[in-house]
Amino acid sequence: MKTLLILRHAKSSWKAASLSDHERPLNKRGHRDAPRMGQLLRDKKCLPQLIIGSSAERVRETIAHICEASGYKGEILYRDKLYLGEPAAYLKLLRGVDDQYDRVMVVGHNPGIEELLELLTDKEHSMPTAALAQVALPIEQWRELHETVKGTLLNLWLPRQLDR
Repeated sequence: MKTLLILRHAKSSWKAASLSDHERPLNKRGHRDAPRMGQLLRDKKCLPQLIIGSSAERVRETIAHICEASGYKGEILYRDKLYLGEPAAYLKLLRGVDDQYDRVMVVGHNPGIEELLELLTDKEHSMPTAALAQVALPIEQWRELHETVKGTLLNLWLPRQLDR
């Protein structure tokens, strides 16, 4: 069994109109929520063994906060194909993951993140910024991950729920 953690990047800023969408950084809320999700990963003892993220600045900043707050020291891969990527792009990348990794986290953007979660669980779930889903996949090897594989949603954590 493999576990996929699906994280939407934290809230980004729209203040600098001169920046391209790809270059947009996190805003104040994003800088607050991303570390909280990293701490959650640490507290729940579900740190990934590998992180694969979009190459966008807001994703890079989200991952940096996650790593610092959780103590993650593993490998991080940034892929342009995940920038505004569709579920097929995630699945293709994940099929190439080494089987030594049992728990992998992908970090990206909507609508692709929500669509990936729906594809893997057969249910619609809202993924606001910094939302984190934990999905158990009934596969032994990552190359088995195709559109027909149906996983089980174990957890869906939203930053606003952590305030309670």
